[in-house]
Amino acid sequence: MLKKFFSLILFLAIALQATAEFRWGPTLGVNFSTLSWRQKLAKTSGLTGFDAGVAGELMIPGIGFGIDMGLRYNLHGAKVNFGDHHVWAIDGIKNQNVWFHTLEIPLNLKFKWTRLNGFEQILAPFIYGGPVFNFTLATNKAPAIEHPAGYVAMQVALGAELFEHYQISAGYSWGVSYQVRTIKLDNYTARPRGAIINLAYLF
Repeated sequence: MLKKFFSLILFLAIALQATAEFRWGPTLGVNFSTLSWRQKLAKTSGLTGFDAGVAGELMIPGIGFGIDMGLRYNLHGAKVNFGDHHVWAIDGIKNQNVWFHTLEIPLNLKFKWTRLNGFEQILAPFIYGGPVFNFTLATNKAPAIEHPAGYVAMQVALGAELFEHYQISAGYSWGVSYQVRTIKLDNYTARPRGAIINLAYLF
């Protein structure tokens, strides 16, 4: 699936070279995240985090297709009830909020409605989706878990561009590889998932 997606991205990038319009700008967002464990053992609930960074857009004028990308710092996490289980409670590990500091690079296919008889200068709806490559920078003190250097997630979102500069979007993200693994139970892993809301200003 990812191989076909990258082939499509490469095709679009080549097609965009001569005619594409590139814009970029700051972005800020909020996320409502949790962890989805491989087995239902540790009760887990969501936390609210945020992201901030730079967003970019490479679009073909007139037809509305293009590539949406970015570079963002992301703080997200989940509340995990480790302390409810003897395997962790025996080590003094309690229920805790687990936070992840990550660097994320989204790479999405995007379609924006740009032929609306001039109305797109006020409001232009769009939709995008694709992979997000995440690199773990740090976590808070969480003695029950360990994590890989990075993981891959997928996201889909819809939104609107206002007055040709402001872009607000809302969507959903889910991990396709694991983000965290418990130390004592080698095969007990979890993937992130949750809702995302972002605001960007493109120059």
